[in-house]
Amino acid sequence: MITKAIRLYGVNDLRLDEFELPKIKDDEILAKVISDSICMSSHKLACQGVKHKRVRFDLSKNQPIVGHEFCGIIEEVGSKYTNQFKKDDKFVIQPALNYPDANGHSTLWAPGYSYEFIGGYATYIIIPKEVMEMNCLLNYNAGNFFLGSLAEPVSCVIGAFHAQYHTKAGSYVHSMGITEGGAMALLAGVGPMGLGAIDYAIHNPRKPSLLVVTDIDDNRLSRAAQLLTVEEAERNGVELFYVNTKQKNDVTEYLKTLNKGKLYDDVFVFAPVRPVLELGNRLLGRDGCLNFFAGPADPAFCAELNFYNVHYESHHIVGTSGGNTDDMIESLNMMEKRELNPAFMITHIGGLDSAAKTTIELDKIPGGKKLIYTHKKMELTAIDDFEAKGKTDPFFASLAEICARNHGLWNTEAENYLLENACEI
Repeated sequence: MITKAIRLYGVNDLRLDEFELPKIKDDEILAKVISDSICMSSHKLACQGVKHKRVRFDLSKNQPIVGHEFCGIIEEVGSKYTNQFKKDDKFVIQPALNYPDANGHSTLWAPGYSYEFIGGYATYIIIPKEVMEMNCLLNYNAGNFFLGSLAEPVSCVIGAFHAQYHTKAGSYVHSMGITEGGAMALLAGVGPMGLGAIDYAIHNPRKPSLLVVTDIDDNRLSRAAQLLTVEEAERNGVELFYVNTKQKNDVTEYLKTLNKGKLYDDVFVFAPVRPVLELGNRLLGRDGCLNFFAGPADPAFCAELNFYNVHYESHHIVGTSGGNTDDMIESLNMMEKRELNPAFMITHIGGLDSAAKTTIELDKIPGGKKLIYTHKKMELTAIDDFEAKGKTDPFFASLAEICARNHGLWNTEAENYLLENACEI
């Protein structure tokens, strides 16, 4: 099987290659990738090259396929797994395998970072035995592919909420999860992952009573408020505020006023920016838990922490890098039940030919998630720009009309139209 795939050769050196995949073994699966959502973690991989913790090859000899938020169709199943999977099944993958090494220690190997023949920026892939052994190949039952590509980022949000913990005075038992009915702040919280966190905080059975979301950009805040409204939060028992902290003289005191003069139980930080992280620290109340969600690219990234409050106010910090398989299953179940609709994360659409440049420049491209259709050739294009491009291109005119009928969001009809009409790579 010939595949086209984007592989990592070095720092900001991503190349679109065409090569032949080996014949699958009895404990492997051949699959067709349809869509992949580009993650900021892939941008960090490109920035760091071989220094990235998940890269296990000498890149001069072996190059991993990039991309880990993908959805597709099974093409051929090795004999060991024919009772579990079959041809034409839709699938998603939980990339955080935690596969044990020879000594039983968990490794950092992951599709999209560590393997020659599996990653999301590809037309065809070979799913290795590690994925099946760790139960990380999951059936996907929805009538589209793009939501399957969002299952992994949604699972990261879910995992972060589950990783929060609190204790009672005099007890050393950690009660896992956010404080139910408590006060929560999402700082720099209107990027794609922040939007997912707002959606989950509102619609998850275990929810806060107060949710404050901050940013420093009115346009991003306005879009978030339109997509995830104060009224929708209220219907679900959550009081929601959107705040531009750039306009406040004393941000800490202002955010306390929204909580009746009190501090917060759970604070999430969605940007690796020192002042934002230190603001999160100042907002913590007694037994407050600070979740540093945004992984920095700089290994030396530091910020100040009030250790007086660690000692006397039981402040604590957690950080999560991805979700686990249970989180992925929860994200799939909630999407299938339409309890979550992460389509609003997606702001740009492109083909495989645009994935390398987009990944390298991801931190400079505004908007939310960039969704790649791996069998298609298409310049990365913002959904908001479909109408303008449609004045000279009937393909984009049709996409613009379809998205306009769906509140400006990417949707199943638009995906089907693209898959039928976009140029093949």
